[in-house]
Parts: sequence; C-alpha cells; structure tokens
Amino acid sequence: MRFALMIGLLSAASIAETQPPASNSPPGSTTAQGDLSVTIYNNNIALVQDVRRLDLPAGRTRQSFADVSAAIRPETVGLAASDASVIEQNFDYDLLSPTSLMQKSVGDMITLIRTAPMTGVETRERAKVLAVNGGVVLQIGDRIEVLRDDGLPVRVVFDHVPESLRARPTLSVALDSRRAGPRPVTLSYLSNGLAWNADYVALFDEKAGTIDVQGWVTLRNSTGTSFYNAKTILVAGEVGSNDNAGEVSYRPVRRTLKVAGTESAAREQLGDFYLYPLPERTTIADQQTKQVSFLDVKGAPATSGYEYRSGWMATAGQPQSASSVLRFSNAAKGGLGDALPAGTVRVYMRDARGDPQFIGENRIDHTPQGSQLAIRTGDAFDVKVQPAMTSRTRISDNHWRTVMSYTLTNAKDKPVTVELIQDGVPWWWTDTRISSESLKSEKRDADMTVWQVPVPANGKTIVTATFETRY
Repeated sequence: MRFALMIGLLSAASIAETQPPASNSPPGSTTAQGDLSVTIYNNNIALVQDVRRLDLPAGRTRQSFADVSAAIRPETVGLAASDASVIEQNFDYDLLSPTSLMQKSVGDMITLIRTAPMTGVETRERAKVLAVNGGVVLQIGDRIEVLRDDGLPVRVVFDHVPESLRARPTLSVALDSRRAGPRPVTLSYLSNGLAWNADYVALFDEKAGTIDVQGWVTLRNSTGTSFYNAKTILVAGEVGSNDNAGEVSYRPVRRTLKVAGTESAAREQLGDFYLYPLPERTTIADQQTKQVSFLDVKGAPATSGYEYRSGWMATAGQPQSASSVLRFSNAAKGGLGDALPAGTVRVYMRDARGDPQFIGENRIDHTPQGSQLAIRTGDAFDVKVQPAMTSRTRISDNHWRTVMSYTLTNAKDKPVTVELIQDGVPWWWTDTRISSESLKSEKRDADMTVWQVPVPANGKTIVTATFETRY
C-alpha cells in the first residue's frame, strides 16, 4: 500500500520539531552544516570535516548535529572542541517519512480527516493505530477498520513526531564542557556513498598526428545528504578500507599501459596518492552527478595503429579483426604532462565534413606521468589476422617443436603496421626459444613475443615462426 496516496502529503500533518542549533552555513541555505571540507577517494568513501560554531553551556549537554551524511560510518566520528570532551554519541538514521511516521505511531491516537467527494464537507474521527503490517489497522470507537488506498480523499493528522524520528540525518553527542560560551566545534567522519572517477574526451587528428584531451572529474553523491559550499579535494588511488576485509579483489586485465612512467607529476601528494583539489568551493547535491574539468591539452603527439594478440598454439578457423589502437604518452615533454587518474577515455575523430564522431572507448588505470599508453578503441574493419599452428613435432620426451603461421591482410588503400603479439607458453614449459622466423621479433618479457608487421595496401603478409619448447 502506498502511504503517499493513503495519508496525503506529510506537509498536511500537524507536526512540530525542535530546530537544529545555529551554524555558519552558506547564506540562503537551510542546512545546519558549517564550514565544510570533503576529501573524496575513488573507492566510494569520503572524509567529511564540518566546522560549526556552537554556544555550549558549562557542564553536561547534548548537542544535535543535523545534516550529516546518511551513509556515515559512526565508528569513525571524531569531535574536537576546546575545553569540552565527548561522553556519548548516537547516530539517528531513522528518518521521517510517511511510512516511518505511521509505523512509529502504533499504539498512538491520530486524527482522520475525510472529505465527501460530492459536497466537500470534511469529517474528523479520532483513531488508534493498532498495526502497520502490509496495511494500516485502526480502532475507531468500537470498530476495527483498515485504512484503504481506495482513492477517496483521506488525510491523517499526527499529534506529534516520535522522538526517534528525524527529518534529516542527525548525530547527537553528549558533551562535558568545562566552561560556557561560543566556540568552533569540528566534526569529522568517514562516509560511504561519495565517489569520483575521471572521464577523458580525446579528439584524434590522424593527419596531424596529434590528440586534444579534455579531462573531467565526475563526482557522484548517493549519501542521502547534500554538502553545501564545500572545499573539495579528490584523492587518486585506492585507499585501504576495512569494509572490503576478507574480499578477494579481482581486477580485469586492461592492456592499455604499454610502459609505466617514471616522472613525478607537479601535483601535491598525500602518501602514495595524488591530490586533485577543485579550484572553487562547490555544492555536491544528493543523488547528483557533477563534472569538473581538470585537464585540457591541445596538440599532444599521438599515432594510430593495429594490434593482434594470439594465444599459445592458437588456430583460428577464420580471419580475426585486429584491434584499432590509439597510442600516446602522458610525459611532460611530448605528452599530456600529468598523472592520469583511472577513468574512461572516449575517442573521437572528425569525418570528411569536419564533424567529430565517436570511434570507441576504453578504461585506463591510475597512470603515472611519463607512461606510454595504447588505447584499444575497437575492432578494425579492413585489417585481419589468422593464426594457425601448421605443425607440432615431438623431438624427445621433454622437447617439442611448434611451427606457427600468421596471415595478415589489409583491405585499406594505404599500408599499415600491425603489432602482432604471441602470448607465452604455459608455466610448465621452462625453456622456450624461437629457432627460426620470417620476420625479426622482439622478446618483451618471458611470456610475450612481438613482431611489427608491415602489411601493404590491398595486400597481405605471412609471418612464420618455429618455437622450441623444453621442460
């Protein structure tokens, strides 16, 4: 049953609530928050620091801090006030709503106001709430009645708001103050429900061999609370959290980072993390997604190419598309010149009419400055690769010879170069060597052999290689 239809809007109820203590909240806002600083991490966690000015009496007193995050982690709360100490704290997360108000009124008296549809005449009856279990059961005089959602105009008037219900998420704290008087009080806590990531818009000019990149910070707030006029700092990195204790973290392999950089970015660091402060204070509204620019680079060098990765002893029944790849650097010289927080890179190119068109996207991990990146944007239409194991011979008990053939075709009217990658052999083969090959390869590591294969326009290239494996 929908209480919103059954009992009308909560604004029609006769209720009263004690106002929160005064604060130095931004002009024009109704929040009890004070001077806010919010530090947001990538893994759905944030540090909120809220400085409010309170007039504390001497001795023991209870203070309510409204408008804290509804996703607060109460065990992380810290409170600092001169000449005062914390005795006890409680987080009241049972928020006022039509449903909770009716549920908390079981055993109490309420007033039903019914309006006759034909005459508009209102009648009032006092009723006792007996139960709220899939519906509202009332006792009206000597009869028992179920409050129905039958479309008839009915309003409910409550005599009061139960003390356990709060209009806004509220933290109540018992303080012992050694003196009376106003002073700043700093409330700090960790909260879930605040997260950010980076999004990148890249415009690639193939003819000029350059790329324009706009980096955006995307903030998301699902805490149930808005944060007004907050000084906001973003931390790039995955901080440890006990919320994930005992979980096995699986990270999908994204082969976008070709070479890890060794340059230090000109940014403030906090331990092993980079800080990205927003240039101005901002309001992070509840259920809002906000974007702020943090990177704007024009004309950085970039190239396009093709890549194909073949598994060990892989044979494809038909030609497979090579991957279209965009290569660039974030080095200080000849690159984007900044450390790149994890996020999605969306790539565009201009068509013959000069209009930018989307050609693909991929995600990058946190990338140190000076790195070489290769963003796979999709599958090539005209460039195909067909691997085949042409023979496999047992030379001795622990020695095998495998001959691989790779046929690369190009239907474009210009030559291309394909980076052909042969993945390594299974772990139980301890010695693998190439005894012959039709094109010189590069051994990047123990598990990867790479050929840079030129394929002529409207033509094909065949690469062969003989692998000797021993264990």
